[in-house]
Amino acid sequence: MTGDRQLGRVDSVSVVIPVYNGAATLPGVVKELAQLRSTQQTRDGREFRVDEVLLVWDRGIRGSEEVVRELAGHDEWVRPVWLSRNFGQHPATLAGMTSSGGDWIVTMDEDGQHDPGYIGDLLDTAYRDRTQLVYASPRNRPPHGVLRNAASRITKWLFVHVLVSSDGPSAFNSYRLVLGEAGRSVAAYAGAGVFLDVALSWVVANPSTCPVMMRQEGRPASAYTLRRLVSHFWRLVISSGTRPLRFVSMMGILFALLGFAVAIYSMIQKLVGDITVQGWTSVFVAVLVVGGATLFALGIIAEYIAASATMAMGKPVYVIVRDPADIFDSPAD
Repeated sequence: MTGDRQLGRVDSVSVVIPVYNGAATLPGVVKELAQLRSTQQTRDGREFRVDEVLLVWDRGIRGSEEVVRELAGHDEWVRPVWLSRNFGQHPATLAGMTSSGGDWIVTMDEDGQHDPGYIGDLLDTAYRDRTQLVYASPRNRPPHGVLRNAASRITKWLFVHVLVSSDGPSAFNSYRLVLGEAGRSVAAYAGAGVFLDVALSWVVANPSTCPVMMRQEGRPASAYTLRRLVSHFWRLVISSGTRPLRFVSMMGILFALLGFAVAIYSMIQKLVGDITVQGWTSVFVAVLVVGGATLFALGIIAEYIAASATMAMGKPVYVIVRDPADIFDSPAD
C-alpha cells in the first residue's frame, strides 16, 4: 500500500460535528481530535491530519452555545458554524460539510460515542476499497434503549434492502468518512428535508463499511420518543424518492392487468353458462375494469410525482470529482 502512495502526501481531514446538547461532551471530543492535528500514520502506512473541526450550532440547548464559542476562541482550527434556527441533525451536518475544505470529511456525533481514533481505519478502508464513502459499522450493541435500537435496525434494513439501489450502502451510520468534493457537492444540491444518507447514495456508488467499537454516551441517554422515531423514519421514506413511488406504479400496472384478465375470464364463464346469477358478470367486469384503469392511472401519476420529487429534493444530474488515480494514488486494477 505504501508503495503506491505519493511521496510526501498527507491527507487533510475536516471533522463536522452537529451541536445541540453537547455542552458536557464537546470539550472532551475536541481534546481527542487535537491529538490528530499533527501528522498521523494509519495502520496501512498512509499519512493524514485533522486540519479543522467544524462545530455546527443547531440552536441547541442552553449552554452549548457558550461551549462552542469557548472552544473556537481557544483554537483557531476549531471553527463555529452558527445556524439561524434548529434545522435538525442532517441539515446541520450538511451545513458543516458545505463549510469544510479538507480532502476528506468525517462526520461524527457530539456525545462522545464515536472514537476519533478510528479515523485512520476509515481512511484505510476508503483507499483499500477505492471508495469515496465509508460508514462506521459498530461491532458492539449501540448504547441506546430497546425501542431506539429496534427502530434503528428496522429503519436501516429497509433503507439498505428496499429504499436504495443495489449499489447503495450495505449499512449506514452518522460516523462516516466521505470524499471532500463529493460531500460538498451533496451539501450544495440537497433540498430541504432530505435524509443525508439518501443524498450521499445519489453521488457515491458502492460505499464500504469499517468495523468500530462504539463508546457509551458522555451524557444521559437522549430521549427519542416514538413520535420522533416515526418522524425520522418517514423522512427517510419520503426522501428516498422514486423507489416507493415506483412501487406504487408497478402495483397499479399489476392490478390493472389482473383486473382485465379476470374480467375476460368472467365473460367467458358467462358465455359457457357457468354463471347463472343475472347481472353478476357485468357488475364484476365493470368493477375490475374501472379499478384496474384507476390503479393504472395512479401508476402513471406516481411516475410524474417521482420525477418531480427527484428534482425538488435536489438530486444532481451529475457530480464531477478528481481522477480516481489522483484520489487513490494509483489507477484502478
